[in-house]
Amino acid sequence: MTDRDDGSAPGLRRASSAVAAGILLSRLSGLIREIVMARLLGTGVGAEAVRAALRVPNVLQNLLGEGVLSASFVPVYSQLLAEGRRREAGRLAGAVAGLLLTLVTVIVVLIAVFAEPVTRVLAWGFVPGSPRFELTVQLVRIVTPGVGMLVLSAWCLAILNAHRQFFLAYVAPVLWNAAIVAALISTAMVTLAETSLATALAWGAVAGSTLQFVVQVPRVLRLTGGIRPTLWRQVTGLDPVVRRFGQVLAGRGSVQLAGYVDLFAASLLAFGAVAALGYAQVLYLLPVSLFAMSVAASELPTLSTMDHSDRLQVVERLHAGLARVAFFVFPTTVLFVVAGDLVVALLFGGGRFTSDATVQVGLVLCAYAVGLPASAASRLLQSVLYGTGDARSPAVYAAVRVSVAAAFGIALMLPLDHVAVSTDGVRLVGALDWSLATPADRMGSDNLLRLGAVGLALGASVGAWIELTLLARRTRRAFGPFRRFGPRSTTLVAASLVTAFTAISARLLAVDLGLSSRAVGTIVVLVVGLVHLAVTRRAGLEEARSLRLPGRNG
Repeated sequence: MTDRDDGSAPGLRRASSAVAAGILLSRLSGLIREIVMARLLGTGVGAEAVRAALRVPNVLQNLLGEGVLSASFVPVYSQLLAEGRRREAGRLAGAVAGLLLTLVTVIVVLIAVFAEPVTRVLAWGFVPGSPRFELTVQLVRIVTPGVGMLVLSAWCLAILNAHRQFFLAYVAPVLWNAAIVAALISTAMVTLAETSLATALAWGAVAGSTLQFVVQVPRVLRLTGGIRPTLWRQVTGLDPVVRRFGQVLAGRGSVQLAGYVDLFAASLLAFGAVAALGYAQVLYLLPVSLFAMSVAASELPTLSTMDHSDRLQVVERLHAGLARVAFFVFPTTVLFVVAGDLVVALLFGGGRFTSDATVQVGLVLCAYAVGLPASAASRLLQSVLYGTGDARSPAVYAAVRVSVAAAFGIALMLPLDHVAVSTDGVRLVGALDWSLATPADRMGSDNLLRLGAVGLALGASVGAWIELTLLARRTRRAFGPFRRFGPRSTTLVAASLVTAFTAISARLLAVDLGLSSRAVGTIVVLVVGLVHLAVTRRAGLEEARSLRLPGRNG
């Protein structure tokens, strides 16, 4: 599938749709993975250990792979291609591959050897010697070798993006999810022991990482005419890539540090916080990946090669992307805020995932959703700045975001961890103060249903809005005035208020009728989607009018 981007709004829609289609399939498979995990592992010891152990490959993939390569490698590589210097572009790709292989090999060996101290740092609140701690150490040793394959997969993604071939790169993670699901289901047919299931999941992640890389390599080799990894430094374009790599790594490192801070802090909360935070993050990141990343990734090659002195053209391009992102993210935010618990019940409810856990995770999701529009818009603003060669500003703003999120999150999580919630209501556990959970509360095997994770999610939302404000200010200095969510953002806000009011009314009516939580959730999801589409089409929003409805030509 080749995407030719002509720079127009239809070109943007075609390119971002290719990315969105790949991400959609990837995220749907990821949801299936999470559903299987929720049913088999719930929010117990196995789920907590898996969440902590998988943080290692996720962080390293984002640090050394997709995010950093997209910002540092793609602009330089795309410029060489635009100038017709394909041989030099191929040499640059090989040099980057060689550096990544060397760096990843060293890191993987160190983590595998020092898995226990890494786990102590990663999840400080996991009491050494407890089943949760020991299982996490074992899983870290298993999943770490798969990191190399994930980083090389991200290298393939960067090359495919630069050639404007988006679908394969973003659909490849389906294999990672499929391998995990297959490992879980095959093990569940033999035993339902949490330790065995968690271990099988880890081995499935390693197998999936390998498959994700292997499926992309043939296309990359055809596009580049063959690439040989090398450590030779005298390669055209390598110096600016390495320089930007360091700057973006600082920014991405700050964002990933936020993930570590969340995990570190959640491990100090009552048992169940790590798992609850993980399930909520999966749903929160879904619209960011599907809508914001699809536009940002497809735009980066074009933004890297267009004439940045034509400020009106850049702002027009930016507005088109922001409008497309906001059109989908605003109703998703409404859904998560109004009915986060129903969405959680609809997707994860059943098996070992109890109805009480549904309420807890739903509240965490609601808190994350407050910052969802900001997180989504920030992805595109980052790409605009990366396209101009400015990697420093996003790095600084990311560091500010992390600091703010940590400060607010930790301040809020401690008192909220003394509040427990269930389907029976809310109750206070001890005094509402800033004391940490006791070792006994952290070492149990059942979710204590405390709301400390909600505080961390609220802190993340505050940090997201601060980052968006800083990015918008820097972008305005570079290109002039623009609207953060597109030229029709006021109309979108009004449509969202109408959608929220209608969704709340539909929820209350469905509950009064005595319908099950799954039925109520299905109704609210449909109401949010249909009302948002109807109101925005009536208001004449281009994104709504461009959607094809069944039985209509427009």
